Amino acid sequence: MLKYVVSVPFLLPAAALAQNTSSTGDLLAKAENDRWSIGVAAAARQSPYAGEGTRVRPLPLVTFEGERIFWRGVSGGVHLFKGESFTLDAVLAGRFDGVDIKDLGRRELADNGVDRTLLEDRDDGLDAGLAASWSSRAGEFKLSAVADVTDTSGGYEIAADYAYALTWGRTTLVPGVGVRWMSGDVVKYYHGTLDEEVARGVARYQPGSAVVPQISVGFSRPLGDKWRLMGGVDYRFLPNEITDSPMSEPDTDGSAGLRIGITRSF
Repeated sequence: MLKYVVSVPFLLPAAALAQNTSSTGDLLAKAENDRWSIGVAAAARQSPYAGEGTRVRPLPLVTFEGERIFWRGVSGGVHLFKGESFTLDAVLAGRFDGVDIKDLGRRELADNGVDRTLLEDRDDGLDAGLAASWSSRAGEFKLSAVADVTDTSGGYEIAADYAYALTWGRTTLVPGVGVRWMSGDVVKYYHGTLDEEVARGVARYQPGSAVVPQISVGFSRPLGDKWRLMGGVDYRFLPNEITDSPMSEPDTDGSAGLRIGITRSF
């Protein structure tokens, strides 16, 4: 029988265009009664970049839940206010949208009219900001606003998402939907052409801001008293600002992701 639960254990943020402060992640975090858990995971994502294929990354799973301070995988923060149904946090989250140009396909880029040797790598970044969440028996809604604090892209992002946790036997499922708005600086850095690339002869592509909707399902299942198997899948609907990039895989309109991991609580 399916029933609503307030929260279930956390795996990790939906990495890279990742909703690092998502409601799905929050619901997966709150049921962990132990203050500490540690584990490992692997995240695989269909890359939107030309010729890169599937990107696979190992990730540590370190979770700490304190009265004021929390850390969940690759994001964390401080509870500025924590009530029965409303929480306001100051958050810090990694942005793993960077790419090593050598991982892109030389032929695929050439088909887009781009010489790979003229391109620069795109670096990962670090975002900081605020996240507000509202919880009830109907699920959790979250609104977050973060900005790049490393001057990697110099941009910012606003995201809204909703998740609802269900149990089926010993397995917990957390379906969710979300949407995020990325400023033009973020989109230009990761999917446009840089000034130094244009100076070398690459065609100028300067997209504006972009909206990226997403659907996801997370899961968790205990393996004994202390161990837990967790994971999830998601799909991001990519807008024209990203898919029209000369760095993008032709005829790509979305990006699917899969993550799986195991943790031990203390």
